[in-house]
Amino acid sequence: MSEKQVLTGSEVIVNYLIKEGVKYVFGIPGHGCLGLTDAFRRNKEKITVIQPKQEMAGVHMAIGYYRVTGQPLVVFTSIGPGATNTAIGLADAFVDSMPVLVITGDTHVHMRGVGVLQEIERHRDSGFSKVLEPVVKRQFELVHVNQVPKVIQRAFNLMMTGRRGPVHIDLPMDVQCSGTIIPVPNPDHRKTLARPRAEADLIKKAIQLFMSANRPLIWLGGGVITSGATKEVIELAEFVGAPVLGSMMAKDAFPNDHVLFGWATGSKGTTVGLELSRKADVVLAVGTRFADESTCSYRKGIAWNFGEGKNDTRLIQIDIDPHEIGKNYPVDVGIVGDAKLVLQDMITELKTSYKQRHDIKYSSTAYFKEIQSLKKKWKKFLDEWRKPELDPVMISCVLKEVREFLDRDAIIVTSSGNVQAQIIQEIEFYEPNTCITAGGFSTMGYSVPAAIGAKLGKPDRQVIALVGDGDFMMTIGELHTAKQVGLNVVIVVLNNAGWIAITDLQRAVYGQDHAYATEFEDKNGTYMPNFADIAKGFGCWSTRISRAEEIKSALEKAFSQDGPAIVEIIVNRNPEVSGSPAHGWWDVPIPTYMKEKREKYLKEIEEEDLS
Repeated sequence: MSEKQVLTGSEVIVNYLIKEGVKYVFGIPGHGCLGLTDAFRRNKEKITVIQPKQEMAGVHMAIGYYRVTGQPLVVFTSIGPGATNTAIGLADAFVDSMPVLVITGDTHVHMRGVGVLQEIERHRDSGFSKVLEPVVKRQFELVHVNQVPKVIQRAFNLMMTGRRGPVHIDLPMDVQCSGTIIPVPNPDHRKTLARPRAEADLIKKAIQLFMSANRPLIWLGGGVITSGATKEVIELAEFVGAPVLGSMMAKDAFPNDHVLFGWATGSKGTTVGLELSRKADVVLAVGTRFADESTCSYRKGIAWNFGEGKNDTRLIQIDIDPHEIGKNYPVDVGIVGDAKLVLQDMITELKTSYKQRHDIKYSSTAYFKEIQSLKKKWKKFLDEWRKPELDPVMISCVLKEVREFLDRDAIIVTSSGNVQAQIIQEIEFYEPNTCITAGGFSTMGYSVPAAIGAKLGKPDRQVIALVGDGDFMMTIGELHTAKQVGLNVVIVVLNNAGWIAITDLQRAVYGQDHAYATEFEDKNGTYMPNFADIAKGFGCWSTRISRAEEIKSALEKAFSQDGPAIVEIIVNRNPEVSGSPAHGWWDVPIPTYMKEKREKYLKEIEEEDLS
């Protein structure tokens, strides 16, 4: 009998990642992950280690890659601070249901509790995992090398099935280096490719209700993108003649130039979306959790009119997570299943039972004409709102110039701030997996690393990050990583010398004289670093501009570079044009000492329906 191969725990992990098709891992080596790092060294021809300059950024890079390819990647860290740095990235991934595997080094099993370098042990021995517990789908704390083969395949299964999400493996230093004869699992023999369908009677019930509507509406969330259900949404919308609205995570789930596209509702919504959503009589919600921003903080009659009353909007909700069904609004039909398969079954039922009605062209209906009228008014508003002659330029004008320049399949990456809010209201996306944004956790510092990850995943596509200066400074060190990777990712820094989205919120909610601690100043007044010069110090091509007519030529030069390029645009800080007008409503509490505003606020929150 031949002698069985002995592999270290780290080698088992690396060999399994190779079998899963993982091309890149992101990590910063330290004494707590030397064994794992050396296993990557031994396989460097098959899997590439990329060096983020902060572990949080490594998680964002992995998510950027996943969102354009569908392939989850891995982040590895040492013990202690490096591991802790992943918390924000993991929280962002967890809230947005994005898979990433984070492997953190930890104390030798036999030394737990003695207080080794970077161990956290006062509440429990080797207690770091508790830090990440709320922000991962599952954790594995290993104590023996023989656990490694089973745990690594279970981690991938958990990440990629059901409601997707991040997984954490706590890997002690000695487990990394100990040997096992248990073979590396074959991924094909350890997972299912099946996706859950819905019960036939629920499909029929949902279709009957939806087809009874006079003002049907389809509301999309990120689950549509994850499921790859864009084609089915288009077919169903065209069959019924229903407008399609999307949340922040579904901005690219339906072609924005389609005649049935109804933009967004909620606190960052448009006049189109808000009017359509609050007047809909039946809503088909797919893969969405009805978070506060997309519901105007559940204030009835502003974004939605769901409820138990006779004249309230009826709701059909489809989600792969049963926890979301009926969580925030009462449902008339709740369906647990994969969005793509459920919509396929609904389309089959429509074609079987409602063929005659489909023969009536939806473009001839009064409802369709109303949709087009609302969209025309919104376009007119945007055209009148933009003032391209201003110097510094408005963010709205930047977005218009950027969209006109980019290819239809360009990938645009954003994170928290005015840029993100205005993209929802103003920019069109045409293909799925092209709008990459930090959603429910609203993470600053996301755009630059996520854009690097997206470019790694789609090197032949235009990838552009649109980022405010406050956001940019949180991960500016990743220009070093971008230069190392050497791909042409373009970063547009919209420099308004502050966290102006919060400045605008302070002024809008509390009053014009309440902006405080959000604008960047020094003893000489407004303080604005020259980010173009800083980028040159990293070896990146860069330019600095401030006028609308300069934008397209700057982008043309940026995208012609062999490596990363930074376009710094000084944008207007005037409160009248620094952001975009809010058309929805958001629950931002008012202090009691603002008596009149407080009284108004208290009346408004009485309209919130959290039942």
